[in-house]
Amino acid sequence: MVTVLRSVESRALEARHADARPPLMERAGKAAAEFAIRLLGRHSGRVLVCTGPGNNGGDGFVMGRELARAGVPVSILLTSDPARLPPDAAAALESCRATNADFCREVPPGSFSLVVDALFGIGLARPIEGDHAALIARINAFAGPVLALDIPSGLDGDTGHVKGVALRATHTLSFIGGKPGLYTLDGPDHCGAIEVDNLGLDLAGHPGALLTIDDFRACLLPRKHNSHKGSFGSLAVIGGAAGMTGAALLAARAGLQLGTGRVFVGLLSSLAVDPAQPELMLRSADDALANATALVIGPGLGDSAAACDLIRRAASADFPALFDADALNLLAAHPVLAARVRHRHAPTLLTPHPAEASRLLGVATDEVQRDRVAAALELARRFNAHVALKGCGTVVAFPDGRWRINATGNPGLASAGSGDVLAGMAGALLAQGWPAEAAVCGAVHIHGMAADLLAAAGDGPIGMTAGELIPAARITLNRLIAANA
Repeated sequence: MVTVLRSVESRALEARHADARPPLMERAGKAAAEFAIRLLGRHSGRVLVCTGPGNNGGDGFVMGRELARAGVPVSILLTSDPARLPPDAAAALESCRATNADFCREVPPGSFSLVVDALFGIGLARPIEGDHAALIARINAFAGPVLALDIPSGLDGDTGHVKGVALRATHTLSFIGGKPGLYTLDGPDHCGAIEVDNLGLDLAGHPGALLTIDDFRACLLPRKHNSHKGSFGSLAVIGGAAGMTGAALLAARAGLQLGTGRVFVGLLSSLAVDPAQPELMLRSADDALANATALVIGPGLGDSAAACDLIRRAASADFPALFDADALNLLAAHPVLAARVRHRHAPTLLTPHPAEASRLLGVATDEVQRDRVAAALELARRFNAHVALKGCGTVVAFPDGRWRINATGNPGLASAGSGDVLAGMAGALLAQGWPAEAAVCGAVHIHGMAADLLAAAGDGPIGMTAGELIPAARITLNRLIAANA
């Protein structure tokens, strides 16, 4: 498991291990040097280490020292006054000066096999400007590999927000734990390939982590030969008002192809049959609810009085229920309905995109995006629900304060109906008896893997459609179960 730490947690760990031997800066710099040597391979050439005014620069000094000792030609770019360095970083600089590393105040002429960003770490509190911004622009124009230490300079470690300008790395080596900003919002566009080195620290007990198959592995079980459709649950999908039946049908098709025994579709707009998926049972909303063991409500639901009544009834259901799309907007608009959902006894899942989350929380969408982890955790607390805050690096939050960030998927998911498919996938897993936590983690992770499968086959990311995700998700789930057997 890759532990993901917010800045307050990282600083607390660093303070707790301030007297560690060897010191954390030594461990980080040595880990960075070893990583760089692996990255360079047999074609080891000149390395430029760009150092800043704080302890991130100190990591760079230790790295430069170790590279020089290993015989790698290295130039250390000093961008700040050495006399103003923190004590540990100043000591690291002196130890680096004792090697044959070159020191410079400007980028030296010539070519480099690797450029290292050791300018600013997670402590950066203001936008990068002036000479540092110009240097980052120059590094971003470099055609070769760029390694960021801990986090690309200019990227907020907690949120993934760019502070003015940010470095674009081909590789990021994060120390102690991953940082939320590496995996969500703008982070994936700046971090490249991410590796985490815990520097030998025990990180057990921290609430955040990268979402992996281990979060739902226990549910990846092959089916018994002696099975029937009743063995795999009944999913009700409620929605599809006039002009919006496609949303409900996408969710229902995903529910069927992810393994639900029976899928009942309660459409608010009458439709005799789904010609693309005739296995779906199109019923009244009342009939769909009466036959369900799990529920997805919201795709194409609309905002009518009938829709509000269905939300009220769903809140009273004694089986797992997932609220998505228009259902979330109705909860935001009607506090009484929100209170009913908050006090449900059966498991509750919410799958908002940022705008829906903003309505539920009563804040601007930009505020949600400025701290996606905090927003997801607040929704989970407020609604006593398992929450998937969709977007680049979907954040999954649980009622007990734990959270995950998903790293699967690609821009192909930014298309109409993709969220409806996710809702149907999670509903399918709930209907088959997966616990709510495993269902939301499994659906989010497999949803992204399906998009990656399509992109790898050349069917995306550009032009990828929500309908294409469904068979790709089915293939992915079956492969995971086979690999886990």
